[in-house]
Amino acid sequence: MDYGSLVNVRQDLLTVATRELRTIARTPALLAISAAFAVSVFGVAWAGTGGGGGFVPLTLDLLTFVEVLVPLLAIAFGYRSILGDRGTGELDVLRTFDVTRVAYVGGVYLGRALALVSLVVVTLLGVGLLVPFLTADIPTFLAINEAADSGIRYVRFVVLSGFFTLVVLAATVAISAATRTVRTALAFAIALAVALVLGIDTALVAGLAGGVVPEDGLAVLLALSPNSAFRGLVLSTAVGVVGGADVAAGHSLLNLVGLLVWWLGSLAIAVWRVWPAVEEIEA
Repeated sequence: MDYGSLVNVRQDLLTVATRELRTIARTPALLAISAAFAVSVFGVAWAGTGGGGGFVPLTLDLLTFVEVLVPLLAIAFGYRSILGDRGTGELDVLRTFDVTRVAYVGGVYLGRALALVSLVVVTLLGVGLLVPFLTADIPTFLAINEAADSGIRYVRFVVLSGFFTLVVLAATVAISAATRTVRTALAFAIALAVALVLGIDTALVAGLAGGVVPEDGLAVLLALSPNSAFRGLVLSTAVGVVGGADVAAGHSLLNLVGLLVWWLGSLAIAVWRVWPAVEEIEA
């Protein structure tokens, strides 16, 4: 691919991404869901021990909440991202302008990711800014000392939450690219969310209890689940020590590799399945 082609791909990608941002801004349902997410995060922080206890307790309060809510947000933002264009015929129109699959899928993903990741990151940072004002004079940190509860640890949690959001959204966009009906896309997206939130972890626990999953291989299996990998990275980098004891977080490098494989693999599937190659049509 020459330089001119790369420039065209970049321009097409940015054009599609801009269109996606405008679509999200004009969709009342997505705006309402975004507002509900922000209010819920602030409510959890206010009602829990986190806001008044320090950054580490706040991270622990929000960790499970993020694990559950982010997949649901990703479904709302992504399951019709490509399928909608296919249903209206806009996808066929874009193909007549010689838009590449990489430019189209990349633009759809970039636009949706900018909106969704901004929502998650800005909301979590906003909650974190309240900690100094809500913390009591006599802290109730779960961490062993005040230094272990620095704001840097919470920033790590926010960054990892943003990356986790990118991974789950990529998987949802892949479903939207691979399916052909709204009902099928929604069914697969819900199945993905259930598997991420409950299914994979439950299967690992059952396998470990039944002796099917060996303890020495548990770290590798945990890295295969985006939720478990995200949780492990948060516990190892943003929590670290609770009550003077190290937390069980699996292997950090394996967890990071697991998330990268899910992220890049999902985007590759989306590019592959968004429309058939010309050779396949002629055949």
